[in-house]
Amino acid sequence: MIEVFVAIGSNLGNPVAQARQAVAALGRLPESELQQASQLYGSRPMGPADQPDYVNAVVRLHTRLGPLALLDQLQKIEREQGRVRKDERWGPRTLDLDLLLYGEQVIQHERLIVPHYGMKEREFVLLPLAEIAPALVLPCGTPLTELVARCPRNGLEILADATGE
Repeated sequence: MIEVFVAIGSNLGNPVAQARQAVAALGRLPESELQQASQLYGSRPMGPADQPDYVNAVVRLHTRLGPLALLDQLQKIEREQGRVRKDERWGPRTLDLDLLLYGEQVIQHERLIVPHYGMKEREFVLLPLAEIAPALVLPCGTPLTELVARCPRNGLEILADATGE
């Protein structure tokens, strides 16, 4: 089993419910086990300001799925929750699932870049990730604690538990 981390983001259609539904769906992935989910965090949008705030979380999974098979499963969950992919970057969405880390692998594929290209500067990824994996070291050798310490703060706040308990 490979340890992977997946980021969850939603800002449409009851984002708290969307994020919790995504956590549950990730727990049902084939050949995978949900290990842990961070709390749900609220964040301002990175893209156009005329959209609702986001709800974000990170989950830790153990999986036997290969990286592209896992990506296919993540995109299937997005579609099932009403995600329609558009060319618009950083726009509003019902659900966004990003594969942040796939074990210690560095992946450069036309469909997938791991570690996720923007995770090192995004408070809404780093803080939930640090909540569930505080001792994590990225494949490049950088401790997660270093990234968290340098990350600009943008008003991230804890909203609720990701599992609804």
